[in-house]
Amino acid sequence: MDPAATASLSGELPLPSVQGAAASYCVDLSVDASVLPAVPPSVAEAEAARTGHEEEENAAIRLVHLLVTCANDIQAGDYAAATGNLAEARLALGTTVSTATGIGRVTSHFAAALGQRLSRASPSDSGAAPVAASSAEHTGELYRQFYEAGPFLKFAHFTANQAILEAFEGCDRVHVLDCAIMQGAQWPALIQSLSLRPGGPPALRITGIGPPPAADGSRDELNEVGVRLTEFARAVNVPFSFCGVRGDTIDPIQAWMFKLVPGEALAVNSICQLHRLLVDDVDPNSVAAFFPEPIHTVLCWITSMQPRVFTIFEQEADHNNPALVERFTNALFYYGALFDSMEAMSTHRRTNTTGGLGGEAYLQREIFDIVCGEGSGRVERHEPLNVWHGRLWRAGLAQTPLGPSAIRRAAGLLRSLCGAGYRVQERGDFLTLAWHDRPLFTASVWHAPPTNNVINRLFELLMGEPEAQPTEGEPEAQATEI
Repeated sequence: MDPAATASLSGELPLPSVQGAAASYCVDLSVDASVLPAVPPSVAEAEAARTGHEEEENAAIRLVHLLVTCANDIQAGDYAAATGNLAEARLALGTTVSTATGIGRVTSHFAAALGQRLSRASPSDSGAAPVAASSAEHTGELYRQFYEAGPFLKFAHFTANQAILEAFEGCDRVHVLDCAIMQGAQWPALIQSLSLRPGGPPALRITGIGPPPAADGSRDELNEVGVRLTEFARAVNVPFSFCGVRGDTIDPIQAWMFKLVPGEALAVNSICQLHRLLVDDVDPNSVAAFFPEPIHTVLCWITSMQPRVFTIFEQEADHNNPALVERFTNALFYYGALFDSMEAMSTHRRTNTTGGLGGEAYLQREIFDIVCGEGSGRVERHEPLNVWHGRLWRAGLAQTPLGPSAIRRAAGLLRSLCGAGYRVQERGDFLTLAWHDRPLFTASVWHAPPTNNVINRLFELLMGEPEAQPTEGEPEAQATEI
């Protein structure tokens, strides 16, 4: 591009060309001063802007310090000090730190969560309204808006569907078990892909775990999902049947409820559900130690069904620490990155729709659970990749490589949905969705090996096989930036 044109695009005037040793300037005094270019900001104005930016950064740092100190006071049982620090944090949020964007936006939710926790311990503090328990219908609506607010669930559905399609190649009868079907948004794309399979589509059966009907009988969301999927499958000529299994969680579910048919190829799909089955460590001398943990029970019956593929999508975070300060600090930075990415995506779309607000409300519920919940009352127990790898391996599952094209396809999906900043990181056989360098979610694919391999695995464990630690010695994560 011509230098003069480039300068005009950036708002600057082109410099005169130099001929010989000097260049002459001719000033036309008849030119109206009102049309002359604006005078660049003075040094004083630039310094004032820099100082203002530094003050905002310092205020944000102090705000984070106040909130972490408040969490530490609560952990120590010093509720008076916690109340004082929280009051200072709220004052900062109301004066020096904007809650419209950035750090102020995410810290406002953590301040509210600390307020609710304090209100339970100290009735004198009533500054935070609790997040009320909502109906399955309201939860489903928040989930839908979170789906629209960012690429996270779309990335999960895309990577899982690709793995399921590959596992179902050559199969005439296939069965998908969805551990939390929600509104069934994942499955039309899979049905469409199966309809295009050379030689004709297989007979598809989907079993979805979902909530019971509304108490007043007004809605049966699980049945509605089944009707929508059935109609869609009929429209694209895929032989289809749907079965709903009622349950608010997958903990009490048993394998016999899925009515498995010999000869069917089975896929199990879990999107952000397994961490809800984790519990606090129990005293080995207590009665509770004689009962298996929910996560072990569920992984056991999944393994027993011998699925061809088990697709898992989980938060890449460490929010299961029993110490409040540790999980509070980890969550603050994790959700800060999530909020930043959602805000950037909203800017990329040049829109401020209710999807962003609903997505924020969906994450707020998780934040309140992490900060306020203890013991059996806490369900958002996110754990990092290496911990899940060891747990799934001990359950008798083997990892399935995602294939050489998985990262390219996932990156292409993000490119079509988002602006710059989102990255796909290939970490061994895992795919991680990151915001810049901050991992957010990880997708992985597993399968149940033949029974003799499971027996060999149990023998290895009995002989003292060390736990797998994939983060040590594995190749560095490779990332594709979108």
